[in-house]
Amino acid sequence: MAVQDSAIARAKAFRRLTFLVGVLLLWGAGIFVKLVSIQIVHHHEYLADARKQQEREIPLPAVRGNIYDRNGQPLAMTLTTDSVTVNPQHVPNLSVAAELLSINLKGVDQDDLYRKMKWQLDNKKGFLVVKHRLDPSESERLRSLPVNYFNFTTETARVYPNGPIAAHVLGGIAEQKGATGIELGLDSVLRGKPGSIRMLQDVKGSQIAEQSVVPAQPGAELQLTLDQRIQFVAEREIKAAVIKYGSRNGTVVVMNPYNGDVLALANYPTFDPNSGPTASEPASARTDCGVSVPFEPGSVFKVITLSAALETTNLNPESLIATGNGALSLPGRVVHDTHAHGTITMQQVLEQSSNIGAILIGTRVGKEKMNEYVRKFGFGQRTGIPLAFEARGFLWRPEHWRTTTLASIAMGQEISATSLQLARAAAVIANGGMLVKPRLVLKRDGKAEPVEPPVRILKPETAITMRQMMEGVVLRGTGRLYCKLDGYTSAGKTGSAQIFDTATKKYTHSYNASFMGFAPVTNPRLVVMVTLNGTVGEAGFGGPSAGPVFNKVTSEALRILDVPRDRTDATDGVKLIAAKLEKPAPVDDDVSIAGLGDGPSVMEEDPEAAEMDAAATGPRVPNFRGKSVRAVIEQASESGVTVKLAGNGIARQQIPAPGAMLTEGSVVKVFFRR
Repeated sequence: MAVQDSAIARAKAFRRLTFLVGVLLLWGAGIFVKLVSIQIVHHHEYLADARKQQEREIPLPAVRGNIYDRNGQPLAMTLTTDSVTVNPQHVPNLSVAAELLSINLKGVDQDDLYRKMKWQLDNKKGFLVVKHRLDPSESERLRSLPVNYFNFTTETARVYPNGPIAAHVLGGIAEQKGATGIELGLDSVLRGKPGSIRMLQDVKGSQIAEQSVVPAQPGAELQLTLDQRIQFVAEREIKAAVIKYGSRNGTVVVMNPYNGDVLALANYPTFDPNSGPTASEPASARTDCGVSVPFEPGSVFKVITLSAALETTNLNPESLIATGNGALSLPGRVVHDTHAHGTITMQQVLEQSSNIGAILIGTRVGKEKMNEYVRKFGFGQRTGIPLAFEARGFLWRPEHWRTTTLASIAMGQEISATSLQLARAAAVIANGGMLVKPRLVLKRDGKAEPVEPPVRILKPETAITMRQMMEGVVLRGTGRLYCKLDGYTSAGKTGSAQIFDTATKKYTHSYNASFMGFAPVTNPRLVVMVTLNGTVGEAGFGGPSAGPVFNKVTSEALRILDVPRDRTDATDGVKLIAAKLEKPAPVDDDVSIAGLGDGPSVMEEDPEAAEMDAAATGPRVPNFRGKSVRAVIEQASESGVTVKLAGNGIARQQIPAPGAMLTEGSVVKVFFRR
């Protein structure tokens, strides 16, 4: 019996042991599976969770690259500043901390700060930014306090030391990213690459040790082609003109005609990029009108029309153009000149800015060639300048040209262009026929930016002829009262393009007044394009409104660049200009009018032409016909007039005709044949 009981006891013990072993094995297997899950299967997930609790990654923002003008003057800079934070979990007395911070920091309210810290404490939060971008004095005061629970981090601030100077070119930033201007156009270059610091922290969030650092890569420093001195003059003068003539906005572009360097790009209204928009700021204040807002160029576009004619037809400056009685009927409308010119030379078409003459010349060029040359000059396409929101302008595709589109384009209508595009077109004439790409960046991190090779679009002789024709706008045309520079020769073309009302489909009596010119004439150093949008009345025409801006900006810019003077105003004796005819110089400005809507357009008398007539108080033109070269020179000297001689033999023709009254600076052209 005892043996049987012992066997039963041993069996029970064995079962208990087996059960215990099984439980232990299952427990061990569970642990093993859990370890496999933690260490292998879900290793990365648990590691990430652990790092969230134990580590903290602090971003290191990259320092945005500074921007300078061509002379090294700062235009935009990134400054480092302190920001102060607190961890309410580590603050022994929230009231004292709030009081200390509010006393030493401008704009920090004690009660508001206390409420924020108390909320963070109650909700177990450990990071509160008290103030960004401290003044140096604020940072110094806080660091001198005998407390250790204020934490400081380094932040950056974008500063524009010259305020509104070059604001539209520079643009601005938002949330450390470029928002407008070159800040946006070259944002990836300026921004750099941010870095980070990985910190080990304890259970309370206190930083224990630095684990790793990925250094930030600063953005590139840019040196622009802008000259801050010229930019200042351009902004000052366009502001004065916009206010004086009540226009909506205005633009000045100053460019080196040979390499496309933009020396100034000024707009008004303007803004201060150091601050955000305000309620009193005009809606257009932050729009770069010179690059982003195209308009119908009007009469200044006749330069392109006549250039195409010199290239593609047998016309020359002395070719006669029959403009008739000052009115030309086209399908659906009538085009007018300021007054009847009759038969005049092509040079006089530009000088008198004859709409009819430009249309007749454009007709000789033809649709295909006109389209070809307009596109060669770069119209209808962006220039590629690295500024945000550049407009391409508008140019009909040839297959969409209407019956009168050729006539309209010939005098600068049914096409739109930006001031920058027009400045580049003027550079073609000034530099001898080459289309350049406008350039805004001179150097990047000290290394010169490559200059894109120019493309020849006009023969050199064509450009020189146009240069001389445009000089007449200043010497004898409507530009002579406003655009003649002190000590320098100059050339250009004025324009007063009526603004088209898309609602009524008719042209209004509000104008885009402009002047497109360069100086000095024989070796142009500067191209200057002036535009005033929305001028009204006779004083708002291109000559009297845009002309003085050109005069002042160009004169000061030439002096700033130390360009030698090339003009002397001799008054004694005859001024003989060339033994061989140089192409004559034109007179400019008219009002470009030709309605696109129903019914005829209306042309008012051009006040600039009236001023020219009123000012004609000089000597009468002698009759040189039938005289020898020597006799013409002697008679001209006695009469006190300037002559330009062409050919040899006997004088057969002269412009102006005998008996015409000369104005100051006028030249009489005399043609000789054997």
